[in-house]
This record gives sequence, structure tokens and C-alpha cells, in this order.
Amino acid sequence: MMRAMRLLVAALLITVLLTGCVDAQSRTSEKPSDKPDIAADQLSQEHGTEAEPGSESVSDKQPIDLGSKPEPDKKPGKTGSSDALWVAVGDIMMHMPQLPAYYNKTTKRYNFNPFFEKVKPILEQGDWSLANLETPISTKDLGYSGYPRFNAPSELAEALKYAGFNVVTNANNHSLDRGAEGIKRTLQHLEKQGFTTKGTARSKAEADKLTIVERQGIKMGLLAYTYGTNGIALPKGKPYSVALIDEKAIIRDIKRLREAGADFITVALHFGVEYQLTPNDTQKKLARKLIAAGADIIAGAHTHVVQPYETVEVTEADGSVRRGLIIYSMGNFISNQRGDTKDCGVIFKVHIHKDHAANHTTIGDIEAVPTWVHRVKKNKANHYQILPMEQSLEKGHTKGLTAADYKEIKRNLSILTKRLQSMAIKPVAMNATES
Repeated sequence: MMRAMRLLVAALLITVLLTGCVDAQSRTSEKPSDKPDIAADQLSQEHGTEAEPGSESVSDKQPIDLGSKPEPDKKPGKTGSSDALWVAVGDIMMHMPQLPAYYNKTTKRYNFNPFFEKVKPILEQGDWSLANLETPISTKDLGYSGYPRFNAPSELAEALKYAGFNVVTNANNHSLDRGAEGIKRTLQHLEKQGFTTKGTARSKAEADKLTIVERQGIKMGLLAYTYGTNGIALPKGKPYSVALIDEKAIIRDIKRLREAGADFITVALHFGVEYQLTPNDTQKKLARKLIAAGADIIAGAHTHVVQPYETVEVTEADGSVRRGLIIYSMGNFISNQRGDTKDCGVIFKVHIHKDHAANHTTIGDIEAVPTWVHRVKKNKANHYQILPMEQSLEKGHTKGLTAADYKEIKRNLSILTKRLQSMAIKPVAMNATES
């Protein structure tokens, strides 16, 4: 009896042991459903997404191409169209008589904002609003001066920002009036106000850097060059300080901008002969070549008087026609010069349209707004205001204008309207050149 009981207990113990082994083996072969997939979780953290428990393993997902991310300034998959406004003016000059009325002896600072009050609403319309700064802007220790070697107070940069400009070019014959130090300080003051700049540089890398400014989904490539620097040699070891006109180099830069994705290209050229009312053959030849090579807008300056503008129809290799615009000179936007339309300028407004699906950008309507610098003496100091001529002829637009002022505005408006349009009646036809 006792022997039978012992055999029964032994049999039960063996059964329990065998069952436990099978259960343990079963548990070790299972994958817990509440434990995250480590590889998937790490990948989700890298890409900013959270992996859900029980999600598929990495090997079951579609491959992720980390090199296919679009560049920050691209808008992948964008369709439809965009419209933007390009605005530009001519020379921003600062002769010594322009300073005294705008100095505050209490704050020991200048305030040139009043120059621009009447044109500010126009300039602020621009997605790109360009000015040609024809003076270094520095501190008093370099000496403030006007013609022939300029240097203006740094507050001028603040006034340009107030006016509505956001792009400043400064490749011109006065770029080196205070040497390399003047260029350095000028760029520092402009950058402090948030301007995009082009035309001078503090290093070769800065000079070579491509400038593309995107507005409304449209990318403008920007270049700026001058014919010279009034005989002042480029700083020793710094040939990059001022961008000088070199046809082949400009065409290479146009090509680089196209390859970098610019939708249209503006080339600011400081060229021509001072006080000539029409462009010379050298201006026309260069500007047209650059349009044929891929530039879209030539923004001219230097002559201190407004010159005509013209449009160019370029037949591309595929038979399509591209419209270009050449503005030979926009005259003086602000200066102390008077008479013979030297106290006149023009604001250009150019409509830019982009078809995103076709990746095609075109120049649309072109509007020229002639301006006049009103100068009046108060308390032994000259006061200046840039006036849009046509608006100023409207009753009550501008206080303080005399009958003689209105007569001068009417006369200048008639002269400039005819001059501006004299080359715009028929487009210049050209074939595209290999850039």
C-alpha cells in the first residue's frame, strides 16, 4: 500500500515538472505586445514622430530617403501662380547742405525720415524695394563730407528702412570714398537695419556669394557693378571690395544665379556719362547683351538725370519669347543738385508673375512714377522732400508749395514723361545668347 502511494506521488511530481518546462519554453518564444520596437522608436524620434506600440517593424516600412528633403526656401508641390511687385529708385546722395536741418542737438543724432514721407506709401508697396546708395555711411570719426568724396551719417540707413526699402546696392564710383574701412562700416550699418546688400564686400567669400531674395514664392537673383571708383585704386590685396563691370564675369554670374534657382535676375549697373539725357552706345550694347544672356531687369544709375527705358523681346533656343526691361538711369532720388532735371528721379514699379506649375516667370506691367526734390530754406537751413510729381499736382497733396513750385513740377513732369517713353514704343528684338 505504502509503495503504491509513493509511486503515485512521484508520477504527479514528474507531470508538474514537465508542464512547467513546456510553459517556460512557450513564454520565452513570445514577443511581448507592450514592448516598443527599439529601432522604430529611435527612427521616429529622429524624424519628430511618435511610434505607436505594436507598429510594424522598420523592415516592413517604405524606405526613407533622407537626402530627398527640399531646400528650406523651396515650396514642394506648389501649384497655381504668384504675383509680386519690384520697385526701384536711382541715386541716394548726401551733399553737405542736406545735413544741418536734420540734426538734433539734444539727442546728437540725425533724422532724415522727412526726405521720404511723401514717397513712403509707394515704396512700401514693393515686395523688393531697391535703392542705389551713392555714399559711404559711417561715423563722424571718418569725417562727414559731400562731393567729391562722400561720407554720410549712419542714420541715413535708418531713414532708408523707414522709407520702405529692403534692398540696397552700393557698387558705384563713390564706394571707396572712405576706403575699405568705409565699405566695412557701411555694410555693418545696412545689415543692422536688415537690408539685403550687393555691390561691395569685406571678403572674397562675401563677394562670390550668390544673392537670391524670395518674395511671394518668387526668387529674384541680384547682381550689382560699377564702371569704376573715380580713380581710387582697389584696396591692396582686396580686389573683391567693389564689383567692377566685366561683361564676361557678369554673364558667368547670371548663369550661376540661374543654376541656383533664381526665377528672374536684376542687374544693377552704375554706368553711362553724367548728365547725358540718353544712353550712349556702350550702355545700350552692354545692357542688351546681358538681357540676351539671361538677365531680366537692368537697373541703371550714375548719370544724375533720368534716361529712357526700353523693353527687349528675347527669342530663346526653344522658340519661346522672354521679355526683358532696361532702365538706363533712374536719376537722382535725393540730392542737393538742382536744375536741368538733376533734381528729378523716378520710381519704377514692375509687376512680376510666376506660373508655378510651368516654373515660368514673366515681367508684366511697367509703371514709371516721376519724382521731384522739393527744397526750401527755413531758419537758414535747407529742407528736402521727395515728391511724386503727378500726385503733388493734386490739390492739397503737399503743403508749402508755391505757384512757382507747381509750375516747375508741371514742366519737369512733361519733360520726364516724354523722355522716359522715347525708347519704349517698340521692343528691341534679340536672340538669346549662350551664357
